[in-house]
Amino acid sequence: MTRTQMQSALNSLKRLKVDLYGKDFLLTWDRSLDELKAVLTVADIFSELHKAGKSFRVFDTGLAISIFRDKSTRTRFSFASAVNALGLGLSELDEEKSQIAHGETVRETANMISFLTEIIGIRDDMFLGEGNRYMREVGAAVQEGFEAGVLHRRPSIVNLQCDIDHPTQSLADLLHLKKHFGSLDKLRGKKIAMTWAYSPSYGKPLSVPQGIIGLMTRFGMRVTLAHPKGYGLIPETVALAEANARASKGSFTIAESMEEAFANVDVVYPKSWAPFQVMQRRTELLKKNDRNGLVELEKECLANNAQFKNWECDDAKMKLTNGGKALYMHCLPADISGVSCVQGEVSKEVFERYRLATYAEAGNKPFVIAAIIFLARISNARKVLQKIVKSKRH
Repeated sequence: MTRTQMQSALNSLKRLKVDLYGKDFLLTWDRSLDELKAVLTVADIFSELHKAGKSFRVFDTGLAISIFRDKSTRTRFSFASAVNALGLGLSELDEEKSQIAHGETVRETANMISFLTEIIGIRDDMFLGEGNRYMREVGAAVQEGFEAGVLHRRPSIVNLQCDIDHPTQSLADLLHLKKHFGSLDKLRGKKIAMTWAYSPSYGKPLSVPQGIIGLMTRFGMRVTLAHPKGYGLIPETVALAEANARASKGSFTIAESMEEAFANVDVVYPKSWAPFQVMQRRTELLKKNDRNGLVELEKECLANNAQFKNWECDDAKMKLTNGGKALYMHCLPADISGVSCVQGEVSKEVFERYRLATYAEAGNKPFVIAAIIFLARISNARKVLQKIVKSKRH
């Protein structure tokens, strides 16, 4: 990004109506198009600053708290590097080592971790119907603490993946598409296939495919969702994607084969997920701590998955795409046939061809998270960013 392009990006922020200051960032579809564009613009600028070795530290003090209720590599380290780059200290809440283990309530915990806290990042994707609700419960608790004067500042909540959406991932994916095709405007009319793919595991969340269909349909893309019969997503999210496509003059269709979905598309995103109905059953078993029930459900689901081993992104299917050169995307880690598993989501030949591109896709996430935090916590964000860009600090 040249100096002229940097200034153009800063000028574009002036034209956007952004109301993120002091707010939570929980679902991309809760935020306006202008706000999403602002996040991508700031993320782009932060990335360029980092590449040039320039600091974008804006905090002298304060904490960022992370709460990971599921395993994570990319998002965990992206959050840590984002808050560090902005100047915040990081503390991860280990619920096993906290008083939560002794019955401390969400309301109490939320306030106790928030006295000098600017941002709380939460991953809670295990329980269908619970993760996003928990984030909103934390938000309500810190709002009460702020209004009562217990907290000097109300920290913002950022969704690092829940049962419904994975906004930092889908925005990192959108930024990847913006860079690949040249601009957000050039995404209009481009075809993307969000398809289920075979995996030798069964409990992968619905949030990534839902995040993709919920976001890309807002930018005029022609989105196809493909999955075997019985592997549907949350019905309300599918309805949302349909409405988004109508509003953006894009399109949204559902296919029942990977081959149909791949035909003449510009982008493929083959990713395994557990069926909506399975996640409902799994949630009830997890709540009851029914280990035997979970074992039986896993056996049932793995047997069902095994009927669809042909749902693999391989060279033959990639040749069906536009010119045989569609962009392959994945949130990682991918189940790579012959590498991480015997048979999985993608052949090792296809994955190796796009491996570095998927790393670059993942590399957007720290800057997206930093941009969300910056816009949520810094008033006069554009003026502060202008000052950072013009400064000579390293």
